[in-house]
Amino acid sequence: MHAFPHHYTVSASAEPEGEVAVASAGLEPLRSAPPVEFGGPGDRWSPETLLCGALADCFVLTFRAIARATSLEWLSLDVEVVGTLDREGRNSRFTRFDVQARLRIAAEGDREAAERALHKAEAGCLISNSLSGQRHLTVMIEAIAVAA
Repeated sequence: MHAFPHHYTVSASAEPEGEVAVASAGLEPLRSAPPVEFGGPGDRWSPETLLCGALADCFVLTFRAIARATSLEWLSLDVEVVGTLDREGRNSRFTRFDVQARLRIAAEGDREAAERALHKAEAGCLISNSLSGQRHLTVMIEAIAVAA
């Protein structure tokens, strides 16, 4: 890992109408548009969905690192984030993030260690820690018989 601080440079460009081009060196560009709730087409990533996506992605990557560091065996993880955008005074802001994590482990796996790792991932996620909205984590652990 590189020494802190880290810097991330992203650019966005647009014309009066149409998509916004979001780019960062070495990455495929993204095309974004307003969400349906703001009169957009609903078929592109928006700043709102990108923010929730960043939270879900960060949760998964943080969990993966914790699982590796603790030698936790797992099969798959699905994370869904619902961000609540609301008005506070004259400003709109995300007031709440509900994170639902569904982890699948082998039937003989350690459920308690898996749950601890999920909670550590929520607490350690740098995107989550950078947001001011309330956070709520729902954990589901499914033990699956794995054929030998």
